[in-house]
Amino acid sequence: MDSTVLGEVAVGVFAVGGVALGIAKARASKSKPSSVTSAVSGQARKAEEHFGDPVPTFGAEIIDSPVAVNVSAEEVAQDSPESVVARSTRLRGRFGKSQSSISDAFRKVFSGGVENDAAWDELEDTLIMADLGARAATEVVDSLKAATRKAGSGADLKQIVRENLVALVDGGFSRELATQRHENRPAVVLTVGVNGTGKTTTTGKLARLLVAEDKDVLLGAADTFRAAAANQLETWGERVGSVVVRGPEGGDPASVAFDAVNTGIEQEVDVVLIDTAGRLHTKQGLMDELGKVHRVAAKAGGVDEILLVIDATTGQNGLTQARVFSEVVPVTGIVLTKLDGTAKGGIVVAVQQELGVPVKLVGLGEGPDDLAVFDPISFVDGLIS
Repeated sequence: MDSTVLGEVAVGVFAVGGVALGIAKARASKSKPSSVTSAVSGQARKAEEHFGDPVPTFGAEIIDSPVAVNVSAEEVAQDSPESVVARSTRLRGRFGKSQSSISDAFRKVFSGGVENDAAWDELEDTLIMADLGARAATEVVDSLKAATRKAGSGADLKQIVRENLVALVDGGFSRELATQRHENRPAVVLTVGVNGTGKTTTTGKLARLLVAEDKDVLLGAADTFRAAAANQLETWGERVGSVVVRGPEGGDPASVAFDAVNTGIEQEVDVVLIDTAGRLHTKQGLMDELGKVHRVAAKAGGVDEILLVIDATTGQNGLTQARVFSEVVPVTGIVLTKLDGTAKGGIVVAVQQELGVPVKLVGLGEGPDDLAVFDPISFVDGLIS
């Protein structure tokens, strides 16, 4: 064994020991390491051996120095996330606030009566423009007309419409997030999506939502193509006291995901949230890399939830993204961001029908606690109020 190989082995042993030492010190001081830098570590090499996916060595330089930084509570400006109940109550009114055109169309139907065909036609046109889709809009209006006419002129038209819309939007889906810790490992959640949808911000906000439920969360910054993304995730982690595992800029995202899951298992956290790199759904190479991240994370421990983040303002383009991403990874839920800033609320129904998976979370503002579990009843009440 030559000196170069001996040197690499020594560096690898020192690196793994560094992570273990940092975690041990953190536990001894009853605080957590705020950041673990992951690169081509010993764990990543195990990933290569197990899965056959090459791990880059960044030229002649072997980057193999994970560091666990122990930060006391006094050094980090943490804040307390809003409770789930409090945020749901506060955000309930925002569900339909931006859907004024749909609300106006429903009001004309209610005021005009069951036989007002012009009002029904206007409602159908409005639903199409709200990105429900032409076929779905026609089916919705036809079913509502049939239900109201069957009930007769003396029936409560608004209540009939409400019941039918709730059934349509609900779709019979479970919207529970798969974030319960397993007996021997944490729950693992991947967030995926194109650049600009608010994916990293959503990951940080989701960490706050879970911390508010008294869950211990670890963040994995697998978006190694943008240093700003990892820095942003570290800031979110610091604010709620969560460990962040990150890699060098331009590093292998799959190795970061692998290390994040293994660090989560070692620290016995409840949930590992992994933020993946934003990528254009039209770039096959980038999509293949996302598949690799999923495979490695799944074999390292298992993946319980894959949340596709879609900008609600993009309308039909968002549906195209959803279609392509679902072909690469098994999407289990949708996060619609910027729903408070668009009149295209029809995408809620359209994307659920397209993928057969539920909208689980919605972004309803710029605040750190403006991410909420999607509630079909509150959404429909906002539309017809």
